[in-house]
Amino acid sequence: MKIHPTAIIDKTAQIDESVEIGPYTVIEKNVTIGAGTVIASSVRIYGNTQMGKNNRIYHGAVIGAEPQDLGYDRNSETGLIIGDGNIFREGANIHRGTKPDHPTTMGNNNYFMGNFHVGHDCHLGDSNIFTHGTVLAGHVDVGNFAFISGVVAVHQHVNVGDYAMVAGCSKIVKDVPPYATADGNPATVIGMNAVGMKRAGMPPEARNAIKHAYKIIYHSGMNTSQAVAELKKEKMTKEVQNIVEFIEKSDRGITDHR
Repeated sequence: MKIHPTAIIDKTAQIDESVEIGPYTVIEKNVTIGAGTVIASSVRIYGNTQMGKNNRIYHGAVIGAEPQDLGYDRNSETGLIIGDGNIFREGANIHRGTKPDHPTTMGNNNYFMGNFHVGHDCHLGDSNIFTHGTVLAGHVDVGNFAFISGVVAVHQHVNVGDYAMVAGCSKIVKDVPPYATADGNPATVIGMNAVGMKRAGMPPEARNAIKHAYKIIYHSGMNTSQAVAELKKEKMTKEVQNIVEFIEKSDRGITDHR
């Protein structure tokens, strides 16, 4: 292992021999870090954090800190589970869960830019991009391949769907459905994330099916429940099925259309 002599590592931490750890970094008890991970200087990784392979953590990041929840029991052994290939840039701040059986979780290949905050009990999928200075409150769920721009505030218990895009400086108080673009304060849906879908290699027929679904949801004059029922009468692509299932699971309701 390449461990700087000023690093402080609890004896219970399980760290693969290929891991690099920079100066003045602190790693607490019961932390697991997988192969190929590189940890820069002055990073703090709190207890009960499980981290997979090939993650990269930049200077000053805080991983697995206590939840900012007034009801949190400090004697409770709660945790954070991180997959593989994630990048945490300078000052990123990730909080662990509030209950032992409810850790904060994230998948693989997510990119967290500087000073990004993930609150307690969040669940993040794969290949999302979270840009500078944005905050996710507690209990936020984000799917896969979403793009959340800078200085965005996401309200607690909000869901952001697959391939959704949130524009900079937005205030998100309702669920952002898959493949949609949201902007504003409070945010509204302003269209589809066409660029994101094209970059992902989504074929035209899939994009057209999504466009048709959102015409029914937002422009048919039906309420959301009626629109979903109408879509379910049709032969749905997997993308439209994803939209329908997302809406049916929504507790806060989906973001309105501008």
